[in-house]
Amino acid sequence: MHVHAKDKSTNKDQSITIASGSGLSDQEIQGMVDDAEKYGEQDKERKSAIEAANRADGVLNDTEKALKDFADKIDKAEADQLKEKIATLREFVAKNQTGEGTATAAELKEKTDELQMASLNLFDKMHKARTESQQTPPEGNAGETPSEGQQGENKGDGEKKP
Repeated sequence: MHVHAKDKSTNKDQSITIASGSGLSDQEIQGMVDDAEKYGEQDKERKSAIEAANRADGVLNDTEKALKDFADKIDKAEADQLKEKIATLREFVAKNQTGEGTATAAELKEKTDELQMASLNLFDKMHKARTESQQTPPEGNAGETPSEGQQGENKGDGEKKP
């Protein structure tokens, strides 16, 4: 394609020629397509492994944050076990991200799920213990809440009578 332009105020001419083609032969292009098909499955596995590592990082960060937030409310021995699992998973993920490890996406997912389950179990225990301690009625109240006595006075069928 050839483009020509002339500036009317200065009468200067400029032109440019654009030639098509990438400089690759049909054989080279076909070789690239074949390589893409050949390595496509490896690329998918690598992408899955990267996504699993990213998920693992998210679970690690969330678990560490929760441990800090509830450090005074959870059992220290169980928290230490969870911290050990965090360190192990973080090292496992780091090795795979740097290329030292060759873990598959399934292996990363399995180890992440193990940490997540341990974390959920610990925080579930904490939550149950807190709930049970809140449900224990104080001494001398005989299980009656202040509003129960008042509710007995207002029993009726819910309709106003004239």
